[in-house]
Amino acid sequence: MIDYHLHLWPHSESSVWYELDQIAKYCEEARANGVNELALTEHSNRFVDVMSTVGPFWQKWGHEPTTPAMVEYFDFHARNSLEDYITLAQAAKDQGLPVKIGLEVDYYPGQMDDVSALLAQYPFDVLIGSVHWLDTWQFDDIDNPVQMHQWQVRDVDQCWSSYATALEELAASHAVDVLAHPDLIKVAGFFASHPDEHWERMASAAAAAQVSVECSSAGWVKPVGEQYPAQGFLDKLVAKGVTFTTASDAHGLERVGERAGDLAQLLEARGVNELASYTKRQRQMVPLRAN
Repeated sequence: MIDYHLHLWPHSESSVWYELDQIAKYCEEARANGVNELALTEHSNRFVDVMSTVGPFWQKWGHEPTTPAMVEYFDFHARNSLEDYITLAQAAKDQGLPVKIGLEVDYYPGQMDDVSALLAQYPFDVLIGSVHWLDTWQFDDIDNPVQMHQWQVRDVDQCWSSYATALEELAASHAVDVLAHPDLIKVAGFFASHPDEHWERMASAAAAAQVSVECSSAGWVKPVGEQYPAQGFLDKLVAKGVTFTTASDAHGLERVGERAGDLAQLLEARGVNELASYTKRQRQMVPLRAN
């Protein structure tokens, strides 16, 4: 199996990244969970290079009550060097560790061409795309009371529709190879009246853009308590011939490759026996379970 969604967090605010021995431990933990290929996919919003490219986009929605929280978020996180990150990931590959150089690319409306031009300068194997905010509302920041309060005052159906639109636009941008946690909008446990309508839109967008979709265990540890994507959504994706990666969205050693076997069973039950592996952003299909 593969785990195409792993984060490397700085030790502190000083832009010091994990070292090679930390990545080696990731690989050991993955192997113990039946995973033989990893993609390092830190968030693009952690890098000053990316944020210099997109600029303070939150100023467009300065009137929103969530804007100050977003300003604080980026002030804390966006302080690392993309070059340092790529250098470390390349060094891990050069030492023979089974890793891919990747990035989790956040969706910036109207700016994905600029982001793509920046990322094209680097030797990425895979780019996974995600939607983590709508305007300045970080709907998956479940630890922030300001952001979470919005679930109480917004129309949930409209939230799901806005999220689906953003994911459609991200897929159509061709800036990424994989859609990460594709129904992340459910993270806090709030569901649209008819989620299948939004699943259909998102599944159609993935199929049209010929991107893969991540089947992730991360949702099992969130308030929603289920994997991404939901089983009904997964069925639609399979029916449209979409290919898959598997992922743990691990932010630390303890969750690398988490419940990989359960993800495999979900896919195998639907006749999926291959996963999408990426090298230099080219897809190759590999067996779901290694011999």
